[in-house]
Amino acid sequence: MTIRVLAPGLLTTVQDGGRHGSRALGVGHAGALDPYAHAVANLLVGNAADAPALEITLTGPRLQFDSGARVAICGAHVDARVDALPIPCWRPIALPAGSVLSIGACRDGARAYVAITGGFRADTVLGSASTDLRGGFGGSAGRALVAGDVLDVNGDTTVDDLHIARWWIDPSPDYDHAPVAIVRLLAGRDATSPVDGVFAGEWRVASASDRQGVRLEGASLHVAETIERISEPVSPGTVQLPPDGAPIVLLADAQTHGGYPRIGHAIRADWPRLAQLRPGDRLRFVPCSLAQAAQARREQAQRLARIALAIQARRSGA
Repeated sequence: MTIRVLAPGLLTTVQDGGRHGSRALGVGHAGALDPYAHAVANLLVGNAADAPALEITLTGPRLQFDSGARVAICGAHVDARVDALPIPCWRPIALPAGSVLSIGACRDGARAYVAITGGFRADTVLGSASTDLRGGFGGSAGRALVAGDVLDVNGDTTVDDLHIARWWIDPSPDYDHAPVAIVRLLAGRDATSPVDGVFAGEWRVASASDRQGVRLEGASLHVAETIERISEPVSPGTVQLPPDGAPIVLLADAQTHGGYPRIGHAIRADWPRLAQLRPGDRLRFVPCSLAQAAQARREQAQRLARIALAIQARRSGA
């Protein structure tokens, strides 16, 4: 089946679980910025958790389906409609042929994900269908969607009428929408006094933030050593400190090396929280140990595993 893009939204891209094993070649990770919401959306429609889906930033697209489909929207709460009917998030929805899905603004976060049974079909580059905006490959011609694009879907789904499931997935505790987001930080290689000031107060998300990194505004920080540095490996989650003293938390589209001091690393379990930060939102860093980071990651993986089992039971009628 195919889906026609009637309007693209602000920044809509095809993303899967990301590219693994290519950072030594200078190729970034890409993939869904919020892997938790991306995984749940896919599980709701019967896909593997890392299947290609659409990532929406702030404002979503308008899509026309030429055949029946089952979709799910997870992540930030969005104003979504099928034709003129409002539809909810975090549950599977069956759409008959000819339906137009319109996704408006994200209300309480920055990103949402649209998954469809079978997954979106895109060319695989270095083991992933994800769009690498910096490299210009993967997804839909290596770029965000534009009006007139036609998206291919693996397989067809027989749907006679619009049907909205009566059950849904509770997104808490990963989406608590606190006034100040808490992000747990592992100590970085250059995390020496006075860089410890990163924990001293709140930070505000700058408007220049994007898929490469969350740029922060607040009290300027400076490392004690001012020696010239050579580029060293970085990865999603790394917190860099540029000369202006405003930290940057690297995200999925980040470069593979950088010369700025590495003052910390946001734990993987908090990546969904980082992905949902909007310009002007506030966050606070708190210190975290390796053992605490591993435990948080295990707990999040366990929640996903329980969700997968619950969805499977619903689909089988148990």
